[in-house]
Amino acid sequence: MAAFPQYDTALLTSLDAQAADMLRVFAGAGYARVEPPVLQPADVFLDRSGEEIRRRTFVLNDPTGAELCLRPELTIPVCRMALASNTRFPARLAYHGPAFRLQATEPDRPSQFLQTGIECLGVANREAADKEVLTLAVEAVRASGLNDFSVQIGDLALFAGLVDALDIPPQWRGRLKRHFWRPGYFKQLLERLSSGAAPAAQKYLVHLGNATPAEARAALDGMMDYLGASETTLGGRTREEIVDRLLEQAAEAAAVRLDKKAVALIERVLTVSGDGRDALTSLRKVLRDARVKLDAPLDAMEARMDALAELGLGKGRIAFAANFGRNMEYYTGFVFELWSRDAEGKVQIAGGGRYDTLLQSLGAKQATPAIGCAIRGERVHAARNRTNRKAESRS
Repeated sequence: MAAFPQYDTALLTSLDAQAADMLRVFAGAGYARVEPPVLQPADVFLDRSGEEIRRRTFVLNDPTGAELCLRPELTIPVCRMALASNTRFPARLAYHGPAFRLQATEPDRPSQFLQTGIECLGVANREAADKEVLTLAVEAVRASGLNDFSVQIGDLALFAGLVDALDIPPQWRGRLKRHFWRPGYFKQLLERLSSGAAPAAQKYLVHLGNATPAEARAALDGMMDYLGASETTLGGRTREEIVDRLLEQAAEAAAVRLDKKAVALIERVLTVSGDGRDALTSLRKVLRDARVKLDAPLDAMEARMDALAELGLGKGRIAFAANFGRNMEYYTGFVFELWSRDAEGKVQIAGGGRYDTLLQSLGAKQATPAIGCAIRGERVHAARNRTNRKAESRS
C-alpha cells in the first residue's frame, strides 16, 4: 500500500522556508517560477519516462474515461506547459510542488513528496547550461542549510560515442543506447547479443527477422488481428508501438553475433567508477588502449569536475561512473545526483540531467537542447536534521 506523508504545522513551516531559500537562488539566476497542473495525461509519462517510472505512476480515469495520472515528476509537466503557452526559448523556469510515485522498493518512504527544481530550455551552449544547472543545484541545497553531501556524475553521451565508434550492427546501436541506464536488463541484452543463440521462444522472431520489413509487419499485423488487439492496449501502448517493438526484437534475433572484442570493451568501460578525477583518468586509459577517441565528452566531463571544484567539492566528494544513467528514459547526455545521509542512511537528495529530445517529442517544432534538476524537499530536510543532531551531540 502506498504511504503518504503527514505534514504538521511545524514541518510545513520548515519545508516552506527551505523551499523559499532554494527558490531565491533560482530567481537570482533568472529562473521564473511556474506551476504546472498536478493532473496530467497518462500516456505522456507512460511513453516517455521509461519502465521504472511507468510501474510507479498513479493512473486514474476522469468521468469521460480519459486516462490521467498524478504527475510522477515535474520535468515533463513544465515542458508541456512551456510549449502550450508558446514560451520563447531560451527559457529558464523554476517550480516547487508535490509529485507522486509509488516507492515499490522502499514502502516506508512516502509516495507523495515535494520537488523544487529548474528547467533550462533552449540554451544552445550545452556546456554552459550544464555548468549553470549543476552549480545552481549545489547552491540551492547549500542555501537550504545542508552542506554535507556528495555528487555522482555520468554522461550517456560517453556510452553513445563508444557504441558509435565500435563495429556494431546498426539495428543494435539504438537498442544498446536506449537501455544503457537499466543495468540488469542491459547486462542480459549484451549477453544475448554476444551469444547469438536464440531461445526456443524467439524462433518465430528469427523467422520474421529474416523476412523483408513489409512481410514481417504484415505477419505481425495478422497476429494482432488474430489476438483481437485494439488500437490502444493496456499500459498506454498502442498497437503500432507493439508491432514496432516486435520488429525490433525480430531484427535483433536474426542478426549476426556481436563481436566479442566489442563486448569485452563495453564491459570494461562500464566497470570504470570511483573518485571523479581518478575514474576519468582510468577511462581515458581504457579508451586510449582500445584506440577509441572520445575526447569531446571526456573533456566536457573534466570541465564539470572543474566547476564542482570551484564550488569547494573536491576529492572524495565527486564520484564518476561510466555506467551511471539515472532512471528516466528521456535523458540523453550529462546526468548527476546529489547524495547525503538521513537517520536511515544514504539518500539521494537531488538529481538531474540533459534531455535534448524530449521537447520535440512533446510537440516542439525542432530539437531543443534542455537540462534540469529536481531537489527532494523532505529528503533535504531529513538530512539537515541529522546534521544538526550530530552538531548538537558534539557541542
